[in-house]
Amino acid sequence: MRGLATCAVLAMVGGMPAEDLTAEFRASLEALRSQVAENRATIEGQVARLAELESTRRLQTSVDAATYATTLASLQATDYGFTGALDSLWLCLCGALVMFMHAGFAMLETGSCRAKNASNVLMKNLVNVCVGTIGWWVMGWALAYGDGNGTDLFGTTGFFGNGFYTKDATTGVITPVSCTSDGCQSTMLSWFFQWAFCTAGATIVSGGVAERVKGPTYAAYAFVMTSLIYPVIVHWSWGSGWLSTLFDVGYMDFAGSGVVHLTGGVSALAGTVVLGPRKGRFVNPEEFEAHNLPLVVFGTFALWFGWYGFNPGSTLGMKSGSDGALAAQVAMNTTLAAATGGITVFVLRFAVLRKYDVGGLCNGILAGLVSITAGCGNMESGSAFATGLIGAIVYQSASMLLQKLKIDDPVDASPVHGFCGIWGVLATTLFDWGKGFDHYHGWSGWDCSLDDWSLP
Repeated sequence: MRGLATCAVLAMVGGMPAEDLTAEFRASLEALRSQVAENRATIEGQVARLAELESTRRLQTSVDAATYATTLASLQATDYGFTGALDSLWLCLCGALVMFMHAGFAMLETGSCRAKNASNVLMKNLVNVCVGTIGWWVMGWALAYGDGNGTDLFGTTGFFGNGFYTKDATTGVITPVSCTSDGCQSTMLSWFFQWAFCTAGATIVSGGVAERVKGPTYAAYAFVMTSLIYPVIVHWSWGSGWLSTLFDVGYMDFAGSGVVHLTGGVSALAGTVVLGPRKGRFVNPEEFEAHNLPLVVFGTFALWFGWYGFNPGSTLGMKSGSDGALAAQVAMNTTLAAATGGITVFVLRFAVLRKYDVGGLCNGILAGLVSITAGCGNMESGSAFATGLIGAIVYQSASMLLQKLKIDDPVDASPVHGFCGIWGVLATTLFDWGKGFDHYHGWSGWDCSLDDWSLP
């Protein structure tokens, strides 16, 4: 009406014809009707959408408890299976890397010995893996990780792989997988990963007794080492034995400076002492120098590479971001200690001998690796640097001591693995960043910050 009045006024003032006034009014009215129809359609669409959302909400809230529980259980099972698959992949990969360390040991030992005994050295490394595998399967795993049944000295279950499978009472289906709140894993997965550690520890002795042991004798040693000596020591510590709870504090050894390397190093030292030096070793020492330095260097690189399965793999899982962060921390500390140990021995020998000693550089790298193995999971990078540096000094001192005592160790197995293994265990307590003096741990690590802090 307002438009009609306006048009009438304009017509009277301006002399607009009545026909023009009616046409303009009708046009305005049609435009208004079109706008109203459009707004009505929009409102109806919004009302329909609200009704749909309300219906969906009611459907969601009407799910009964049984259906909810079933759905939740299904999701949890899927999650357990996924995390279990990640853990399995991680441990299989790291176990394979540790197994590859045997190639490094074989090259290092072969290159460090005389050419005429290369075949014997290689044979012993292969025998070590084969016989050690059988020993670990027959009784090694059982003594190391079997149920102690009241004893903290050794396990009593799991001989010959017994108990590795689970049989469903209803279906009769046999499966090697069992699921817990930590995920789904097979006992055989742990068996494989720990087997790699066991045979690696046993092969340390091969270098110490090189050129002086016959094949059958070494095979007998390898079986005893992998089926009895090493497994019992593992049970004391990693197998929840008496050492793991000593003084209500326990024994901390993340990846085996003590459990693996000290055990192998002491065994190598015992073997070298019992066998005595090679004929002429301390009369014409130049005749016993490494005959193939490229093999020594390649072997060192292979061992260093395999150590990234040895140390980061000891996280024993990769199901979360925290596991990944820990593995990265371990890898960084391992790298720092190895580099520091190698360059330290290299500089020390250059200062004394005034020549570049490639063999010393290689053993310095291994000394740093052994030293950091126990504490790589609870140290800051500055502590890892210090651990590798001191480990190199420990190795060099021990090597000179053996020379002084005329103990013939062709590859310095006992100085690298035995003496540096001792230092690695001690360094773990001195540089631990997570405990104080009331837990028998030391300086809380060396780091680059001024404030007292620790990682969760």
